[in-house]
Amino acid sequence: MEFQAFLAATLVGHIGFAIFVTVHAFATDRDPGKWPFVTLAFGLAGIAAYFFYDSTESGQI
Repeated sequence: MEFQAFLAATLVGHIGFAIFVTVHAFATDRDPGKWPFVTLAFGLAGIAAYFFYDSTESGQI
């Protein structure tokens, strides 16, 4: 695969993931917060963070 085609496919994928996070948040009446932007930048890692990050935890051991 050519480098430009790879970048285009990656860009389209990240945009699609960000749209998915936004639509899911809207459909479940959940605040999307910063997660569409994180997903746009980091792709699948952003989706994982959106689903598994709990902002109510204090982060203290």
